[in-house]
Amino acid sequence: MVALAALAVAFVALTIAVTAGVFASLDQQVAQAMHSIWHEPLHVLFQAIAELGGLELTTILTIAIALYLLRGGFRSDALVAVAFVAAEGLELLYKYNLHHPGPPFTLSHADGPSFTGLLGNAGPGNSFPSGHVMRAVIVYGLLAFVVRRLAHSPRARALAIPGAIAVVVVVAFDRLYLDVHWESDVIGGLLLGAIALLAGTVWLDRPIRADN
Repeated sequence: MVALAALAVAFVALTIAVTAGVFASLDQQVAQAMHSIWHEPLHVLFQAIAELGGLELTTILTIAIALYLLRGGFRSDALVAVAFVAAEGLELLYKYNLHHPGPPFTLSHADGPSFTGLLGNAGPGNSFPSGHVMRAVIVYGLLAFVVRRLAHSPRARALAIPGAIAVVVVVAFDRLYLDVHWESDVIGGLLLGAIALLAGTVWLDRPIRADN
């Protein structure tokens, strides 16, 4: 609970700093640096990497985790999916209410294909926090937690956390490399995702009565 409170304070502080323009200069510098190392042949690869944090895949994985827990007899634990839904709702709340436009088209490159992309410019147009990074932290973090606790394979348990960290790092870099998010957006996604992930693991790790 102390860690949750600390993360929440950090996220609010970051939100205030972003609103005040504290990160504006650094955001521009990081975006320009990423633009300078752009290599067109890698574009398709990074579009594919973007799918790891896309709404479609992460929603499917969240449902899969919940169904796995249900089938394993952990019915109340399947409610951990609420952490994903709540974080997604909070992300949208920020996107619609915090004026923070993403990188200009002169810097950004085409993102990975998605169903939501078919909506075109119907979205809010603001970029804080990064939804891809947030979802990656939550979903792959929860997946790693479940694998560590329930997998029969020692190798799977050993690789669960390093694998989740690797995916989050790659997705975070992908957001910056494609210049579809500012560096402050990525940090916001990491913090908001960490809050939801920690809340989810607290729920999964809660004390259970002996008769349950």
